[in-house]
Amino acid sequence: MAVTIDRIETVEFEYELPDVGTPPGGFDVIYDPGNTMTRSLFAVRISTSDGLTGEYVGSNSPGAAQINMVADYLVGRDPTARERHWSELKRALRKYDRMGIGPLDIALWDYAGKKYDAPIHELLGSYRDRFPAYASTYQGDRSGGLDSPAAYADFAEECLEMGYPGFKVHGWDGDWRDPDLLAETVRAVGERVGDEMDLMVDPACDLDTYAEALQVGRACDEYGYLWYEDPYRDGGISQHGHRKLRQALDTPILQTEHIRGLEPHTDFVATESTDFVRADPEYDGGFTGASKIAAMAEGFGLDVEFHAPGPAQRHCIAATRNANYYEMALVHPDAPNTTPPIYAGGYRDELDAVDDDGRVPVPDGPGLGVEYDWDYIEANELGRREYR
Repeated sequence: MAVTIDRIETVEFEYELPDVGTPPGGFDVIYDPGNTMTRSLFAVRISTSDGLTGEYVGSNSPGAAQINMVADYLVGRDPTARERHWSELKRALRKYDRMGIGPLDIALWDYAGKKYDAPIHELLGSYRDRFPAYASTYQGDRSGGLDSPAAYADFAEECLEMGYPGFKVHGWDGDWRDPDLLAETVRAVGERVGDEMDLMVDPACDLDTYAEALQVGRACDEYGYLWYEDPYRDGGISQHGHRKLRQALDTPILQTEHIRGLEPHTDFVATESTDFVRADPEYDGGFTGASKIAAMAEGFGLDVEFHAPGPAQRHCIAATRNANYYEMALVHPDAPNTTPPIYAGGYRDELDAVDDDGRVPVPDGPGLGVEYDWDYIEANELGRREYR
């Protein structure tokens, strides 16, 4: 008898981050001693007629809303027909950003790994089982943490001593936005560790103008930064703007975190609007979509850098030759990583989760290779939906 999908379930839950907040007039995460931030995420479970369950924890609210639009389509269908499902869901969500595809596709790949008793990276085609990480920082604060160029340089030096080969600055957000301060920080970190680490800067689209983006980019040029990411208020989506920025700077540009799907990524590359390609299995249609983006970048002779930490990202990197780094985010000298405490086994994404060479392993169990702490998720449940 053919195996079919019997049930899909999404569970919204919350978790707390101590000593974390947002800056005045801003949205990003900063060190805020004494404050507690509450965040929410969604977990996805796909149960099949052979008794197996594909799982993924990490979806956001826009993704969950889109899952609600398309989950009924999958019920009763073959869980291994991922390419067909990906194509159908892509069309069904054509009026939206397609964020709902990723969590479902990842859960279907997790099911496949459990069905064939293999980690996902083996199903994709393994290239390596360990890879270097870079320390990707919180936004700057005013609370004695990452509150100055010298503080960022001190933290970069601390990360270097821990073994990290790369370090990424995010800078200040909201009312604290200051291109002069960010440029000064780029120089301070470059002066301190630029000869020993690969350096990156990501203003997170916070700089107001193209001129400010040039200002910070020229500071990167002085110290040979590996890449310059999402600088200004185009939102990370202007092919023309980033092509012009590439022409004006020596530092390579990394774009495409904020565009969704294979075709827009391809257009960004074909128009010479980025040097490195950004992909994310959750944002870009799961393993199916992220693998297509990685292959497209390889065809153009470029590298793909996967966004954010997580087991799905580790499997992508393990199966991708043309990728350089794992993003250990978000890290800070005095605050915890912002990832939720959802793992029951030994999997961790924390500042000290790298080995002496600054590397992390890919999980080697079936599917995603991690055990989710469903007791924690359900104890902090906010609501759920079921599709049968």
